[in-house]
Amino acid sequence: MHMHEGHTGNGENQASGDIQTLKVLLAHWIEHNKSHEENFRKWAEKAKNLGKDECGEYINKAADLLLKAGEALFEAKKYI
Repeated sequence: MHMHEGHTGNGENQASGDIQTLKVLLAHWIEHNKSHEENFRKWAEKAKNLGKDECGEYINKAADLLLKAGEALFEAKKYI
């Protein structure tokens, strides 16, 4: 690696590329989690309608965790 006026060869380009990738990934993960959360809620309701109340409750708990994960990812996106 070599230096030019405070820049470090490929390192700066790599960091810029990684930041762009991180932006794309965060947006994707947020949408992906939202999609799964909605699907979980739909199936939780179906489970309850089938008389599987406890199963539905646990699926809803998983959906709640996905919602929280999405909120954390949304917050992370603010700091890019």
